[in-house]
Amino acid sequence: MATAAKKTSAKSRTEIKQSLTTPQPADFSKEQELAVFRDMLLIRRFEEKAGQLYGMGFIGGFCHLYIGQEAVVTGLKMTMREGDQMITAYRDHGHMLAMEMSPRGVMAELTGRRGGYSKGKGGSMHMFSKEKNFYGGHGIVGAQVPLGTGLAFANRYRQNNSVALTFFGDGAANQGQVYESFNMASLWKLPIVYIIENNRYAMGTSVARSSAETVFSHRGLSFKIPGLQVDGMDVRAVKSAGDLALEWCRSGEGPIILEMLTYRYRGHSMSDPAKYRTKEEVQKMRSEHDPIEQVRARLIAKKWASEEELKGIDKEVRDIVADAAEFAQTDPEPDVSELWTDVVL
Repeated sequence: MATAAKKTSAKSRTEIKQSLTTPQPADFSKEQELAVFRDMLLIRRFEEKAGQLYGMGFIGGFCHLYIGQEAVVTGLKMTMREGDQMITAYRDHGHMLAMEMSPRGVMAELTGRRGGYSKGKGGSMHMFSKEKNFYGGHGIVGAQVPLGTGLAFANRYRQNNSVALTFFGDGAANQGQVYESFNMASLWKLPIVYIIENNRYAMGTSVARSSAETVFSHRGLSFKIPGLQVDGMDVRAVKSAGDLALEWCRSGEGPIILEMLTYRYRGHSMSDPAKYRTKEEVQKMRSEHDPIEQVRARLIAKKWASEEELKGIDKEVRDIVADAAEFAQTDPEPDVSELWTDVVL
């Protein structure tokens, strides 16, 4: 158990347990609202540009966009401390940007260029940054869950008081290795937050048709892992739940599950026309629950920013994304000699 966790009093642990219900959304300051507006907008504009480049043939292979889900990773990043780690699945570009990885480096990896985070050899699904404590980007469904559990085991072993944030989707929640990981994490009280990004459709099948238990925050109950269900479209709600979850882990209580109720506007991947849901359903989510528009509305209502100021932030973000796209289209491709570099035979 981490040294800092040993110092946590029994009283404070009791207080944490008593408060283990989904908290109210955080009350953001003007600075926080502006920061999350910019951060989520950067993810949105980056993903829109990635979709364009894919259509133009600059990005090949699989490409899964995060449009609509920006509040989840943005809110949780606000709760992290130096040394905390993040690991996720293949819908990972937003997580990389939230972890302050370079838009140029991420976009260059998407187009298979030397300046990419995996030297142009990993593509959309396999990027990493040890410096930023981002451990992927994994193409195998659910594979990141035992890996994230391993990160948490290392934290406990090293007594560094760090927490591993491990993201996976509603589809991956039915994988066997997820439950093996839950069992180990609970047995050893590992400091890990399991974040289930429930965007309702897995690859294209509604959770109602594929899951006997559709409340994913309950999935850890047989392993004595508590869970909270959170409005993943409200960055303030995500922040509040994240604060509680990380405090739970740092206090030595072990793992916790956060089910983020979110929604993706695009198909599962770029090859998915998403005909399994209606246009009216998607439009309703966009018009009533969009995470970025919620922040925009609050900023305007509180007179913390004008429309012109918000357009200025959007222009700044678009310029960053345009620069990343230009770099990703002009940076050289990897040399043939790089083919076997970093490959263990």
